[in-house]
Formats: sequence, structure tokens, C-alpha cells
Amino acid sequence: MIISHKHKFIFIKTKKTAGTSTEIALSTICGDQDIITPITAEDEITRKALGGRGPQNHVVNGIPLFYNHMPAKDVRALIGKPVWDGYFKFCFERNPWDKVISWYFWEHPAEPRLPLSEFVQSGWAAQVGGPGGFDLYTIDGEMAVDRVCRFENLGEELARIRAELNLPAMPDLPRAKSRFRQDKRHYREILGAADAMAIEKFFAREIAAFGYTF
Repeated sequence: MIISHKHKFIFIKTKKTAGTSTEIALSTICGDQDIITPITAEDEITRKALGGRGPQNHVVNGIPLFYNHMPAKDVRALIGKPVWDGYFKFCFERNPWDKVISWYFWEHPAEPRLPLSEFVQSGWAAQVGGPGGFDLYTIDGEMAVDRVCRFENLGEELARIRAELNLPAMPDLPRAKSRFRQDKRHYREILGAADAMAIEKFFAREIAAFGYTF
């Protein structure tokens, strides 16, 4: 999660939507007073190599108040409504069926893996939805950010934001964490009908809001 006072934007980080890669790129244009939350040690090495700033200003009086995957509601409470309303707020969302596949390999990176169908039907797949997505960029069920960008158009979305906010040039997005998904087939080739229907139920709010289809 990044709050840039320098450029007046807030990036809410959702799960499995290239959030870490986006954070790394955005951190290269941040200023001294901007709030940047920590990422993994491995990803911090990548960030440093690309000239990005590491974690800063997320700890207040010894307490880490700002953190990774922080909900909009909590961010607004800490920075205050005037700042929240005055900054451009954005995040990314992803086709839920594709998102679940990515989440599955993140949760089970090595063999022996829990069968995918069991992962989906257990309800654990839903954790990358509400708590890892919709609930982060909404407040009381209402959209709280200015734009929910599409993961599927990642480069174009960031270019658009950069142009609209007149941001400096940033490095190409690194492929942080992309190695975890070993099965690169399209989600339609991986998911059975029952699992696809379960995901449709879990992600009903996202599907209604953004028109995703299987």
C-alpha cells in the first residue's frame, strides 16, 4: 500500500493482482514524506535494484499503523477524510476465476498439493475475493476508490493513471511472485463446472460490479 503526498495518490493493494509489482514501480517516484508499506525481503531486493524506496513512514510512535493489503476504511480513518477525498485512489481487480487459480498456486506452491477442487469447494478460494479484494476497496459495500483498474489491462491502466496524474516515468513492472503459478493454461481449461459455479457464487459482488464472465 502506498500513500503519496508528493503526487497525491493512494494505491490500495488487492491480492493476486500484480500489487507487489505495481508497488515496486510506484515506489520509484515517491518522495520523503510518502507512506510505503513493507513487502517481502526478496521483493525488497528487487525494489532496491530498480531504484525504488523501501518501507517508510508506515510506523508511527513505534507502531506499524500502515500495512500491506490495508482496507480503504482503515486508511481513511488514519489519514483523515480531507486528505482521502483530495487524493486519487486506485486499485486493481482481476477476473475471479483466473484470480482463484493464481491464489491456489500461491497457497500451494509445491507438491503434494491439495486438489484444486477441494481448495475451491472448501471456501478458502473466497479469501482472495472479499477480504483480499472487494472489501479492501469498498466501505460499507460502496466503492471507496476513484478507479478500480483491470489486471487484464495492467500496463494500459498504469499508463493512463500516469498521464492523468502527470507522474514521472517509472520502470517496467517486474514480475514479482509470478513464478508461483506453474500451470499457465487458461482457467477454463483447468476449472470444472462445479468449481466454476462455486467461484461465481463466492465472487458475486465483483461479477455484478465489473461484468466478469467465465
